[in-house]
Amino acid sequence: MGRQPGHHGDAQQRILLAQAAARLMAESGQRDFAAAKRKAAMQLGLQHSRNLPGNEEIEAALRDYQQLFQHDTQQQQLLELRQTALKAMGLFAPFSPRLVGPVLHGTADRYCPISLHLFADTSEAVRIFLLDHKIPFEQGEQRVLYSGGREAHYPLFQFLAGESALELTVFPIDGLRQHPVSPVDGKALSRASENVLRQMLEEE
Repeated sequence: MGRQPGHHGDAQQRILLAQAAARLMAESGQRDFAAAKRKAAMQLGLQHSRNLPGNEEIEAALRDYQQLFQHDTQQQQLLELRQTALKAMGLFAPFSPRLVGPVLHGTADRYCPISLHLFADTSEAVRIFLLDHKIPFEQGEQRVLYSGGREAHYPLFQFLAGESALELTVFPIDGLRQHPVSPVDGKALSRASENVLRQMLEEE
């Protein structure tokens, strides 16, 4: 069966868009795939294209960009973020913290917040914990997606630890067994315990 006309051009277009979106994310700290994709499409005059790259393609292009242009600085920033994450997980040990997102996956840089999932009977327990430790915070809400398109909203606490921003999403206790889906590939979201992160740092 012959190849469809324009197939090569479509593939090239997806690659160019993925690379442009990745560059935006690497240089501006943008971590919203959809927003980076839209901006890249506008920059390239392809905002009406239906042939947009998937989040996995953009993340792969982001890794390539960081490897080529930011290798030493990005690796150092990632190491510092993971060390800060480990300290934070030690502090929040009563809430079975799990590291998620770019700091876990290895694509984080100085712009990226450290995202932790905490598990508690009530979000009030985390709020009181923060107040007891005299940690100034902002409170909001985090939208979380599950398989089958189910959506949930959970309490979110944000604060600064030195120069690093931390985001704590508070799940019910049984949330440990129910993995949300990843915004990157739609599969079960990877979560790392304190021990797993410590092991990663030791291997580095």
